[in-house]
Amino acid sequence: MNRPVKPVRLPADLGNVKPGEVPAYLLRAIRPYGRLHWLAAQAYEAMRKAAHADGIRPFKPSSVYDTYRDLATQEKGFLARYTTAPIANSKSIRMYKGQKYYLKPGLAPMAVPGTSTHNLGLAVDIFSASGERLDWMEANCMSFGFCWEFRSGAEPWHIRYFKAESVPARVQQWLDTHANRNLRSSHQCSCHRLGGCPACCPD
Repeated sequence: MNRPVKPVRLPADLGNVKPGEVPAYLLRAIRPYGRLHWLAAQAYEAMRKAAHADGIRPFKPSSVYDTYRDLATQEKGFLARYTTAPIANSKSIRMYKGQKYYLKPGLAPMAVPGTSTHNLGLAVDIFSASGERLDWMEANCMSFGFCWEFRSGAEPWHIRYFKAESVPARVQQWLDTHANRNLRSSHQCSCHRLGGCPACCPD
């Protein structure tokens, strides 16, 4: 298992931003759906292109909600998975708004609203992160500026962009050869805003 955990450096333009309240102008749509902070978005797009070139398809987020999440979306997901009713031997207990919350049986843990890198647009959960896809991620994610969060190996699908403005060489190479796709531009096609389409936004 090669899933490095690195400290996440925040881009300067997130310095005074509250998690879950990232301004729309700092977010960019990614294919085939979802949004990330523009630096994370360009790194994701470069990585996705490389995965496709190596035969890893699909390479995409698990869902539109597994990219940037505003505070309301994070809270909705958190409250669906956790309860204030005590659960013996709960595998995850969180404190939120001064109360203890217990993870319901059979559900995956979720960060307390406002504490997740999803709330900053820097995290993406990759669909079906296992087998050849996970092997590829372990061999390549770091070179695109993404790392994991848990040293235990938990949540292999959950990766975070940690390089801030230090654009990795493989991302810069993609930008140099795809100048029209520089995600600092606010342009996006109409189907992209709606979540992608098979013609121009394949998995």
